[in-house]
Amino acid sequence: MRPSAIDHVVIAVNDWDRSNAFYRDVLGAEVRQEDPFYGQYRFGDWFLSVHGPGFDGLNAARPVAPGNADLCFVWPASIEGALEHLRRYRVPVESGPLVGRDGLPHVYFRDPDGALLELVCRP
Repeated sequence: MRPSAIDHVVIAVNDWDRSNAFYRDVLGAEVRQEDPFYGQYRFGDWFLSVHGPGFDGLNAARPVAPGNADLCFVWPASIEGALEHLRRYRVPVESGPLVGRDGLPHVYFRDPDGALLELVCRP
């Protein structure tokens, strides 16, 4: 047996307003902030669980830290479109575009807390 899917991924943020705006405006998430410590960034049928400032963890000795993530999102169009989208929102590109091991174009950038984010363009 093996897991059949990923249910969710957890990220942590330092500033709700700044991060909510970034994930909503730049990545198109539906923001669901439930309280000062927990929220979700929903992307259709999958989501990121978000731990806010002061969250001390639930079941782990060490909670997730802001900026301590590396996430890759599928971009539904060309790499040129992805770059233009990031430019429109004044998001600095850290690396790319480059062709990954998968033979597909990728571009890397950071969220407001420093987490590494990536767009991969699949034909």
